[in-house]
Formats: sequence, structure tokens, C-alpha cells
Amino acid sequence: MTAAVEEALRRLEASVALLESAVARRLDAERSHSDLETELEIMRDDRARLAAELDGATARLAEMQSVTEDVDHRLGRAIGTVEGVLGRSGERGEG
Repeated sequence: MTAAVEEALRRLEASVALLESAVARRLDAERSHSDLETELEIMRDDRARLAAELDGATARLAEMQSVTEDVDHRLGRAIGTVEGVLGRSGERGEG
């Protein structure tokens, strides 16, 4: 082979190596982009699930607060009734 052909082959090999490197970087970038899109979709799904769980917890909390208020009211009435009975009972015992 002549020196010019050998030089052309070296340049061709160097160009092919650069091209292979560029292709590898591009494939990595595509894979990374795809991974990011997948991760973003997972985060969106998690967000939706957590929002639904929060809504459920908020509804249960509101229900528990309502029940607590009802129990407080009933206990207050029961305490009043017991105190009334004890007061009347005490009045009879004094007389």
C-alpha cells in the first residue's frame, strides 16, 4: 500500500471511531431520556395515589370529628342526667 492510502485508512478508522462514539453517546442520551420519562410517569402515578389516599384520610378525619362531637354531646347529656339524679337523690336523703 502507498503512504497516501495508509493515511486515508487511518483517517477513515479515526472517523469511524468518532462516529461509533457519537452513536454510543446518542443511544445513552436516548436511554437516559426514556428513563426520565418513565420515572416522571411513576411519580405522577404516585402523586395521584397519594392524593386519593389523602382525600380518603381527610374524609375519615371529618367523620371521626363528627362522631367525636356527637359522643361529647351525648356524654354531656348523660353526665347532666346522672348529676340530676344524684342531686334529687341527695335531696331526698337529707330530708
